[in-house]
Amino acid sequence: MDSSVVGSALYGSHALFVGALHVAMAGAVTVHALLNKREVPAAIGWIGLAWLAPVLGSLLYAGFGVNRVRRRARRLKGPVQPHVPSATDGSSPEKPLDRLSAAIGRITGRELSGGKVAAVLDCGDEAYPEMLAAIESAKSQVRLSTYIFRADDVGGKFIDALARAHRRGVTIRVLIDGFGGGFLRSPAYHRLRNRGVPVARFLHSTLPWKMPFLDLRLHKKCLIVDGAAAFVGGLNIGDENVIARRPKAPVRDTHFRLQGPIVRQIEQQFDDDWLFTTGEQPLAVAPAPPAEALRAAPARAIVAGPDQEVDQLVLIFLSAINLAQRSIRIATPYFLPEEQLVTALRLAVLRGVDARIVLPGENNHRLVAWALQTHIRPLLETGCRVWRSAPPFDHSKLMVIDGEWSLIGSANWDMRSLRLNFELGVEIYDTELAARLAAIIDARRAESIVLEDIDKRGFVLKLRDAAARLCMPYI
Repeated sequence: MDSSVVGSALYGSHALFVGALHVAMAGAVTVHALLNKREVPAAIGWIGLAWLAPVLGSLLYAGFGVNRVRRRARRLKGPVQPHVPSATDGSSPEKPLDRLSAAIGRITGRELSGGKVAAVLDCGDEAYPEMLAAIESAKSQVRLSTYIFRADDVGGKFIDALARAHRRGVTIRVLIDGFGGGFLRSPAYHRLRNRGVPVARFLHSTLPWKMPFLDLRLHKKCLIVDGAAAFVGGLNIGDENVIARRPKAPVRDTHFRLQGPIVRQIEQQFDDDWLFTTGEQPLAVAPAPPAEALRAAPARAIVAGPDQEVDQLVLIFLSAINLAQRSIRIATPYFLPEEQLVTALRLAVLRGVDARIVLPGENNHRLVAWALQTHIRPLLETGCRVWRSAPPFDHSKLMVIDGEWSLIGSANWDMRSLRLNFELGVEIYDTELAARLAAIIDARRAESIVLEDIDKRGFVLKLRDAAARLCMPYI
């Protein structure tokens, strides 16, 4: 046989062998990294190296990417035992949250104001009638900012109320997110414009060279009327938020009506967004009622977004968790925080803080639900208690620390809210409100998530969930 033919055959066999070895090794690295790497950038980096540098990348991972010290420590000490707080745990003397207030003041650059939560509103069933009544009774100004504004039955009522207020001389400003309100078509926006209501779309353009920020969202939900009342929380505008109507995909949410000087701070953040979007100067503002007349509690508006030099929400969450002495209560629809927040929660539990998190039993984002299974495992190992709520999908965003401090608003515990969205929250130092919100969070606990449930999933499901977790920065 010709030597060249033999050489070609040997070369082909060798190339096939090396190719098969590369695929096998890179596949093994991918599986191992997905199941063991907590840091998303590290997992993506090692997987990319394994596939782009045949054999060598996999060998580098085997040499430098596998934490054998941790594995040996587990063999010597056994698995980590969850810490479940007892009645005697966390017996540190109660301290005022002055340090938290000082930290948030430095983070936001905003002074404490006064505010009163005049109403805690469950779903659109309770919130929409009050919001529509406030628009109908407005005498001078209405400012409305929302992520989703549907042109369905509920949305139509808001459009009609805003149009009527505009006709009777009330100054109206409506700001709708350019993506959440419908990127290609935004019926609510066009209906408002056709009726002469001043309305704008945040960061929106159908021209690619004018739309460089497709991934950024105006996620704020606020309605401010006459500088006297502000409605804030997680509630969008749409039929799905009215549970009594039995919509096809119902959404439960919690919204708040605030009064007092805090309304001015909320008003100012809207005016900043309106100026940025339209270039128009802010409206003149009416004097707010004194805090003393309302028995207002210390409160502060928290505005966060990708335009800030620091990640304010991350710093505020970290400050609140690190200063918690007795209890942490969290309710959020999407729980995929970055690793430093998970670590802070674990450390809080280890020092005896009773940390409880309530997540939706049914999630409207499948990738989030998958990624969550992998993401919460370290929390369960440490003893943080996590529950699923009963249907319908719960979109509420609530946080309570030590029965004294509450955070309400639009922000979720995910990378999008923490890094990419423009968010609005309000912190309030009010023990009565904190007790009420903690009771709401606890009442929504339906099914406990335990470590055994996470671990007993099949290999394919674990791999799917770990892969979904790599999408954290984008979902």
